[in-house]
Amino acid sequence: MNEQAIVDLYGQLLAAWNERDAARYASLIASDGLVIGFDGSTMVGAAETEQQLSAIFAHHQTAAYYWKVRSARFLAPDVATLHAVVGMVPPGQTDINAAANAIQTMTAVERDGRWQIILFQNTPAAFHGRPDVSEALTQELREVYASRSGVE
Repeated sequence: MNEQAIVDLYGQLLAAWNERDAARYASLIASDGLVIGFDGSTMVGAAETEQQLSAIFAHHQTAAYYWKVRSARFLAPDVATLHAVVGMVPPGQTDINAAANAIQTMTAVERDGRWQIILFQNTPAAFHGRPDVSEALTQELREVYASRSGVE
């Protein structure tokens, strides 16, 4: 069992988002997979995911994800889960938008020798009443952004 394969799958998903490639993003989702967006909207399966993301990318300049994987582990030989934190940098900006920080979870299954995402959930990292926790996450994500973008 290779946790790196799960981390790589997650990285491919967010890279597809950052490149605004709905088809590639959807290709990572199982035909019966569920994607739950930041606002609670849902997409079921690869086809619906591609359709909705294509519309989003056609009408919105989406922010880019910067992420840090907290854990990746196997629940069974063909089932794995991943937990990560993400921040987003809007187009033309050079800082993490703290209001868009999120906690993400991904569950993947291996079918026919290929890992596919069966569940992806993007939950706002609001941390109600705990501004210190929110600021600590934002600072951590700023460090990730700086290390990947060359911004000081």
